[in-house]
Amino acid sequence: MEYILLVIGFVLLIKGADYFVEGASNIAVKLNVSPLLVGLTIVALGTSSPEATVAILAALDGSPGVVLGNVIGSNIVNITVVVGLTAMIAPLTVQSETVRKEIPFAMLAAVVLMILMADVALQGAGANIINRGDGIIILLFFSVFLYYVFEMARKNRSSAVEKVDADAGESWLKNILFTIGGLIAIIIGGEMVVSSATEIALALGMSEALVGLTIVAIGTSLPEIMTSVTAALKGKGDMAIGNVVGSNIFNIFFVTGTASTVAPIAAESKLFFDGWVMVALTVLLLIFSRTHFKIGRKEGAVLLIAYIIYLVYIIMRN
Repeated sequence: MEYILLVIGFVLLIKGADYFVEGASNIAVKLNVSPLLVGLTIVALGTSSPEATVAILAALDGSPGVVLGNVIGSNIVNITVVVGLTAMIAPLTVQSETVRKEIPFAMLAAVVLMILMADVALQGAGANIINRGDGIIILLFFSVFLYYVFEMARKNRSSAVEKVDADAGESWLKNILFTIGGLIAIIIGGEMVVSSATEIALALGMSEALVGLTIVAIGTSLPEIMTSVTAALKGKGDMAIGNVVGSNIFNIFFVTGTASTVAPIAAESKLFFDGWVMVALTVLLLIFSRTHFKIGRKEGAVLLIAYIIYLVYIIMRN
């Protein structure tokens, strides 16, 4: 039964991502908003919803420790697997705004998380805890990011060079239904894949820690993988890279911020290594993006190899 649910989950993810990208892209055209902006907001929030669901439910269930492993693991998967796989399929062109502002903002998010986690090292506390006060600080950073995005949207629309017909393409209702329906399929499919894969893994003797860092992290990143690959295949590379950068920012600022205000999050000491890997990979993404404002197949291969090395290490560690 678990294997059947796994297959159904993948089908929902694939078809959901296809409809979601189609609907969101058409809405962007009608509103005269760039695909990058849609990727940073609607698509990023949509594909981060599995992480948010897992994190908030874990906090409510009294298991907030799952949150950080899921967020850090998912961000690592987003940079290495999502960008790497998408670039291998279709090289990604990166806009200068993304290189100068959005990726550095994702790097800031990663560093802020590492600082707030380090209570023992920085304050001499008995344990590393992200408390409700830290959660509010994280959500304030998130509000600054949202303000930046809305300002960018306003300027994007007012200074748009290419005006489009608002009635072009499919109807408003059809595009909204595609977007919402695709998002619902992504969330349900992601939940089915994670739960069934976790059951299978535990039955095969894997530890819960290893399942959290691998299967749950990869599973909750499947919407990003499916959506970004679909966007790249449709020639919407801006939306693909915007999805990854936006999702990483949402994961740290929205998911961690919300979950830690629900219940304080304990940070295991071994997660610091994974956290610094996340920071290093964000820096690598920035370097790759700045080189030729393009992430090609070679860079994609490097990112995928980096994840394989990381995966081997955490399997050995656990």
